Amino acid sequence: MGTTTPPRTLAEALRARGDESLAGLLRARPDLLSPVPNDITQLATRAGTRASVVRALEHLDRFALQTAEALAVAPDPAPYGTLLALLTGDGEGDGAGRDDSGAAITAALPGALANLREQALVWGEEERLHLVRTARELLAPSPQHASPTGLGPTVSEATAGMSPGRLQEILTAAGLPATHDPVSAVASLTGLFTDRTRMADLLDTAPVEALSVLDRLVWGPPYGEVTPNPTPPVQWLRDRGLLLPVSTRTVVLPREAALHLRAGRAHRVPEPVPPALAPAAERDPQAVDRAAAGQAHTALSTIEELLKLWNNGGPAILRAGGLSVRELKRVASALDVSEAIAAFWVELAYAAGLLAPDGETDERYAATPAYDDWIELPAQDRWTHLAAAWLAATRTAGLVGGQDAKGRALSALGPELDRSAAPQVRHRVLALFSSLPPGTAPDPQTLLARLRWERPLRSGASGAAPAPGDTSDLRSRIALWTVNEAELLGITGRGALSSQARALLEQGPDEAAARLAPLIPEPLDHVLLQADLTAVAPGPLERPLAEMLSVLADIESKGGATVYRFTPGSVRRALDAGQAASDLHAFLATHSRTPVPQPLSYLIDDVARRHGHLRIGAASAYVRCDDEAVLNEILADKRSATLRLRRLAPTVLAAQTDPGSLLEGLREMGYAPAAESAEGDVLITRAGARRTPPRTAPAPVPEGPPVPDATLLTAAVRAIRAGDSAARAVHKDSEDTAAAGSLPRTTSAETLATVQAAAMTGSAVWVGYVNADGAASQRVIAPVKVEGGFVTAYDHTADEVRTYPLHRITGVAELADDATP
Repeated sequence: MGTTTPPRTLAEALRARGDESLAGLLRARPDLLSPVPNDITQLATRAGTRASVVRALEHLDRFALQTAEALAVAPDPAPYGTLLALLTGDGEGDGAGRDDSGAAITAALPGALANLREQALVWGEEERLHLVRTARELLAPSPQHASPTGLGPTVSEATAGMSPGRLQEILTAAGLPATHDPVSAVASLTGLFTDRTRMADLLDTAPVEALSVLDRLVWGPPYGEVTPNPTPPVQWLRDRGLLLPVSTRTVVLPREAALHLRAGRAHRVPEPVPPALAPAAERDPQAVDRAAAGQAHTALSTIEELLKLWNNGGPAILRAGGLSVRELKRVASALDVSEAIAAFWVELAYAAGLLAPDGETDERYAATPAYDDWIELPAQDRWTHLAAAWLAATRTAGLVGGQDAKGRALSALGPELDRSAAPQVRHRVLALFSSLPPGTAPDPQTLLARLRWERPLRSGASGAAPAPGDTSDLRSRIALWTVNEAELLGITGRGALSSQARALLEQGPDEAAARLAPLIPEPLDHVLLQADLTAVAPGPLERPLAEMLSVLADIESKGGATVYRFTPGSVRRALDAGQAASDLHAFLATHSRTPVPQPLSYLIDDVARRHGHLRIGAASAYVRCDDEAVLNEILADKRSATLRLRRLAPTVLAAQTDPGSLLEGLREMGYAPAAESAEGDVLITRAGARRTPPRTAPAPVPEGPPVPDATLLTAAVRAIRAGDSAARAVHKDSEDTAAAGSLPRTTSAETLATVQAAAMTGSAVWVGYVNADGAASQRVIAPVKVEGGFVTAYDHTADEVRTYPLHRITGVAELADDATP
């Protein structure tokens, strides 16, 4: 095809493109590569399939989509000037003086059209623009539905099937010359509606009420219901064809009449320029970084606290998968956060590979071995690990508590929380944050408006702009969740993007960790003991100190400083873990910057003195004590009735319950029993470290096929070009060669002779080949060697050297002398 010949089909338009342009199409629409098309014709066919076109339309911005919608209601093919007029209007009537965006539309239209061309949704020269047929079917109006522009069908479409007598009545009422030819009648009525002067004269004679009816229909939907006896204004419009019947009770405003009333515009409000991102507040960038770093430290502490809760084995997994509502409430209570925020932390730990099911018969959640490696990393590296996992995760914690399409509740860690759009939305939201000056927090409403402009079809099938504040679509909800989650994680601080997060997005985790490190406070090796049995940690503590203190005391409050409270139960917990009273006194004296208060020393000694006085072991369960009076006191206590105790010996009681329940029951009664082994030794209960087998983090669910890299694109373009050359190669006619488009057929002897001759002369031949799976194909090969029943040849179709069994070649034909493979 000559370079000056206009393309007649999409395939010809794609064939005329350069390799870089074809690679751009495959990059924009990666679904076209699954699998790699055999040739350009197959690529064009695949690009026109409904599923592929719908996916391409969903990735258009609002103005590119409005351009495609305008082409859908324009004649096919449409000149560039017609398209521009549909977007800007004709400057008369309703459009005069109201639309000052004409210059912006004129400037933006070439870019939008280039975008549509690149994605193979539009092809042809500027004076013959074609919207691909599938896109036209999706976006153009029909007698059954209106287009996204709100326009109805044309006069020709709306009058299809109308009787010639009815057409004559309409022409007469509209003051048009009568004709008995339906085609001429339709053309005459169309000419009236597209003639601004005559149409204006006709509307000048319309009743005021009729104009009100048109005002309600002009911007869509263009359909209305009528009664068997319509009102005079409606009857006036019907008589003159301004309302045409669709059914016995439905009428439609024809497209040509609506365009006149709209002053030629396909859209009420064209949006050639994306909405500006308005700042909500401007803050000191250093204050933003410090606030974000503080929240990052809190995030790390929260993840550690969460996994410590499940150190001995977490909650059971529901039969349908996920965490029960009751367990989520327990986590929220333990972390002192709302259930929605607790779900976020649980999902983040899971996405980062720190938490997983243990795979046991009674399956439960537990920390993974990766958690032990993560906990040893510097704080800044632990944060970048969490932030990177959050950015890439398709798990969407904001859905927890909602319902799926079947009305079933969505639970934390459940199987239905993956949303493939989540990573793209998160990255885009943070990119918009990054586009503002450092320290600037964006206004959420303008942020949502910008996202909807960029992907309007994700907000609704028509692409119509939602009402302000509407967050019903999934992308808007993910965007709002992203803003909140970024603040929780320390990506943002006081509503603005931090410099460490900006480095993570633009330069990678190493640079982000380097930016964050100076902002995280150094861990402390001391606490401040107080006389009210509390200890104050004025900052983050070193890990051994924090772990020991969490066993010896209960956390009472968290914040800039953490307050620990010592209680008889917490001291007993430390003694159960194998610590002696002397060890606890020495630990407190070493790590306190204030003297150890006397009440705390008394508390430790008192609990230690009573600790282990009672011993509980497994018979079914028993209690033994050298002091008979203590056992008598227990038996006399009404609270012990549920333990079903009976005396076996003066110093031994038996219980019809397990040792754990007996131990807990006596502790609730105020005793300090100790568990013992079968040999009579005290059992030491240390903080557990139950771990799952090695687990990998959950893989994100991709949104459609992955974007191909440059190597794959180059190879795909070469394969498509080579296949196209082979498919279009001209071969010499022969009696034994099948009709065009089918495989060549020759005998085995003829095949062998022809390929041997081609190998000797170095020429290319056209062959039919059937592979081991029975798939037939046509190939252009240049034989190099023929021996042992195989032919080794350069395959122009695959652009590589291959070896083919001769018995799988159906036939061979010589190429025409002027054919170029």
